[in-house]
Amino acid sequence: MKIICIGKNYLKHVKEFDGKVPEELCFFMKPDTSLLKNNEDFYLPDFSNDMHHEVELVVKIDKAGKNIQEKFAHKYYSEISIGIDFTARDLQMKLKANGLPWEKAKAFDSAAPIAPIFLPVTAFNDLNNINFHLNINGKTVQQGNSGDMIYKIDAIIAEVSRYITLKTGDLIYTGTPEGVGAVKIGDRLQAHIENQCLLDFTVK
Repeated sequence: MKIICIGKNYLKHVKEFDGKVPEELCFFMKPDTSLLKNNEDFYLPDFSNDMHHEVELVVKIDKAGKNIQEKFAHKYYSEISIGIDFTARDLQMKLKANGLPWEKAKAFDSAAPIAPIFLPVTAFNDLNNINFHLNINGKTVQQGNSGDMIYKIDAIIAEVSRYITLKTGDLIYTGTPEGVGAVKIGDRLQAHIENQCLLDFTVK
């Protein structure tokens, strides 16, 4: 399986950084070794002094497909969950400044915590109106709604599958809303879809 992450998919998040809205869908990938499962602790790596949280809705692909038309994209997934795209921001800024790829900042081990529970799409009245948020130590630091995505789920699947064959079990992290920030040792992160806490772990 592979992890496909969508960048700059919420306008307010784009504005809190460089403010440049991409002209087309932007995505990058993480290896399966980036997954952190079962609410296991996240250990801060020694190569970064500025580790940022980015909470994201996650779609699980349940059927292989290539060049999927957007109108048929809904046939390729049936479950949604929530995860964190951890970013070593200091490394990312250094790499970007030198025109280099971001893998060191995004694709390291345990960089993609994923909730142990996936919810069926039938649990939602409207996939373009899903509320989600991240609490750190009981305080809400990020909150978003899938309706604010620049590229909605079906459009993401259609565009990504133009370039990469999607396979059963692949995960798509659909982008983060505004409010990203640093984590520190001792922080407890709790990610919610609507009012249900699905992901709950501690930074060590």
